Amino acid sequence: MDVDALLLLSFGGPEGPDEVRPFLSNVTRGRAVPRERLDEVARHYLHFGGVSPINRLNRELITAIEAELAAGGMAMPVYFGNRNWHPLVADTVATMAADGVRSALVFATSAYGGYSACRQYHEDIAAARAAVGADSPAGAPRLVKLRQFFDHPLFVRINADAVRDALALLGPRPARVVFTAHSVPVAADEVAGPPAEGGHRYSRQVHEVARLVAASAGLGPEGYDVVWQSRSGPPSTPWLEPDILDHLSGLYADGVDAVAVSPIGFVSDHLEVLWDLDHEARALAKRHGMAFARAATAGSDPRFARLVVELVREIVENAAPRSLSAIPTAGAGSDGEPCAPGCCVTR
Repeated sequence: MDVDALLLLSFGGPEGPDEVRPFLSNVTRGRAVPRERLDEVARHYLHFGGVSPINRLNRELITAIEAELAAGGMAMPVYFGNRNWHPLVADTVATMAADGVRSALVFATSAYGGYSACRQYHEDIAAARAAVGADSPAGAPRLVKLRQFFDHPLFVRINADAVRDALALLGPRPARVVFTAHSVPVAADEVAGPPAEGGHRYSRQVHEVARLVAASAGLGPEGYDVVWQSRSGPPSTPWLEPDILDHLSGLYADGVDAVAVSPIGFVSDHLEVLWDLDHEARALAKRHGMAFARAATAGSDPRFARLVVELVREIVENAAPRSLSAIPTAGAGSDGEPCAPGCCVTR
């Protein structure tokens, strides 16, 4: 496939105090989120000066990807667009059309399947193309989303090295490794993946990458846990559990005095990593007298840009995909069409 450019598509985040409320309005549009919850989340952002690091980290990743593409003989521009904050993806696709881009690949900064992790990015692509198509004489470029990469060998290796580094910070004492990913409503996980697959693709992928990372880091099958974080729905709605804070208290009750937390559900640091883990989880561990170390996310590792370029080569050069799991890896699609009919449709 001939392509003119790559689009990095992400969630977005505020870059100053005045941007926090408008950003949260975009995130929660169409959802009945109580004002008190928005106030609480706004305070989390303001605790860090109203700045999420996610945009900065994505810009740094783009620079690394452009260098890796050029070094591999595939030089092309890499554009940046977000779902919820500037640069918004519709504006970016309009710029791409004005620049003469007719066909581009899309790398979404999520390794997993599920509605929020995958299908919603297809919807973002479709909405952006529709918005641009009405205004651009040439129409919107073709946009082909790259596949999920939860079990790519580089993603596993990067996270395993980060776990080893976190354990080293704790010294020789025995420590429990706890993998975390963003919780979602149980009902959403039940429909993650094509209907014929039986659902739960998101949680199965998270558990599988935890197994792969743990094995690569030299942990036994009983040497780690998988937990969830950052739930935001009403208490009456079941979400994936256990929650990271509840789990830490349980480990303390069981006599564990050191924990290494690995946020494998996240490609880069942003508010939910900084607040939920570096602030809340670390503070809770301190109150329990537990040593705490948090593993780095994968996106800042130099090898992550190589991973992205490998995904590009799968399309441009028909390179064989690399994966370490029998659990399906999907998520590719053209112009906003999902990877399979009925895939990850929320109820």
